[in-house]
Amino acid sequence: MNYALIQKTIGMMTLVFATILIIPMSVSHFYNDGNISAFIYSFIIIFLFGSLLFFPHRLSSFESNMKIKEGFLIVVLFWVLLSFFGSFPFIFDINLSMSFADAFFESVSGWTTTGATIIINLDELSSSILIYRQLLQWLGGMGIVVLALAVLPMLGVGGMQLYKAESGGPIKDNKISPRIAETAQNLWKVYLGLTALCAGAYNLAGMSIFDAIAHSFSTIAIGGFSTHSQSIAYFNSIEIEIVCMFFMFLSALNFILHFHSLKSRSLKIYFKDVEFRLYLLLIVVSSILLVAYSSFVHSNQISIMGILFQVISFITTSGFISMSYENWPTSIVSILIFLSFLGACAGSTGGGIKIIRVLFILKELKRGLIKIIHPSAEVPIKINSQVINESVSNNILLFFIFYLISYIFLSLILLLMGLDAKTAFSSIAACLNNLGPGAGSVIENYSSISTASKYILSFTMLLGRLEIYTLLIIMTPYFWKY
Repeated sequence: MNYALIQKTIGMMTLVFATILIIPMSVSHFYNDGNISAFIYSFIIIFLFGSLLFFPHRLSSFESNMKIKEGFLIVVLFWVLLSFFGSFPFIFDINLSMSFADAFFESVSGWTTTGATIIINLDELSSSILIYRQLLQWLGGMGIVVLALAVLPMLGVGGMQLYKAESGGPIKDNKISPRIAETAQNLWKVYLGLTALCAGAYNLAGMSIFDAIAHSFSTIAIGGFSTHSQSIAYFNSIEIEIVCMFFMFLSALNFILHFHSLKSRSLKIYFKDVEFRLYLLLIVVSSILLVAYSSFVHSNQISIMGILFQVISFITTSGFISMSYENWPTSIVSILIFLSFLGACAGSTGGGIKIIRVLFILKELKRGLIKIIHPSAEVPIKINSQVINESVSNNILLFFIFYLISYIFLSLILLLMGLDAKTAFSSIAACLNNLGPGAGSVIENYSSISTASKYILSFTMLLGRLEIYTLLIIMTPYFWKY
């Protein structure tokens, strides 16, 4: 294990994060909200830490020596450190008076784009801390590692290992360009473009410039953080809800599809992709079924717009709320939470199992049934006319098993900590899928749960964001032994 390389890389990326704090500092200065000291203190601490790691090895050249093990360790360490340092502005904000556990939870929720919050009254927060929360999600959406690969060419050395360890989806070798730095840059161009379009659309729909920019950050990141406690429901605007649904839908698609569609100037790219077709089908079918169920069983208790918004919000794992679902039938809420397990598309900013994996599982079940009838038959699994090899197949099946085991095990831990079943199972689902809103006592926020539960849920959010393997693999003795 090349610890000098690990130290230099983490130090470099920590310095990147420190410089990003200039943005909320500037916002605090512009609005004169009296909160600039919280970010100055945070900047000094984070910058000094990054400098201590980076500068002793700044002249060292490691060429192409980064191995996949080092890539995994760098990503995990950095996400944990990122969450730790990200909590500082919340701690130093005198108006919040947050404990470390609460601040760490809020930071993890932001970085992992979960959107679960401890804060009760968002409307009373300073403009700088509000934009900081949104910025956390925006940076976490594409991934700070991918950002580093985009803006720091010096990280191109061993960049593929970092990209594989941090990026989402079962097939991690998909690249726009042969050079990983160029791939990261192109992805960020798409990301920035969608963010700008989303902010403009929000503003035209009636949001203030501040709210438009803030919500564009969390919408494109599929985070769900808002500047208001009532989330999107605060605005009470059909136009804003339509804009939100449209960009949630786009952000949950594979960003490589966006790039190729823009490059070819054709929408056919989307419809040729089998994952996109299944994703669209799930949204349409789920919406129709829930509208029909609400109409015939609950006498139109919920509006069609409300159901459609929440279906898109939950399946994309955004977690935005257009209306309170506290009094909704348990059956509908349960179906919505189930949709979050399916998740967004691979290569997007969304969470969950991912549609491509769901598609593979369905094809694997079909193959199993065929082989029962014809044991000797060769039935290859194809996705987009590409045969999935055995190693990828095994990884997807193992991921699915680990995901279910993690969900059940962590839910049982919360039950043992005294949470009721509804809260325990829904909060783990919300955090593991990076969804945000749960049910029971966490339907609005997570302030009422115990400190120990907050740490468990923080771990769960990181587990979901790093897609199980990346975090669990470094906890095995085999990782350190060989």
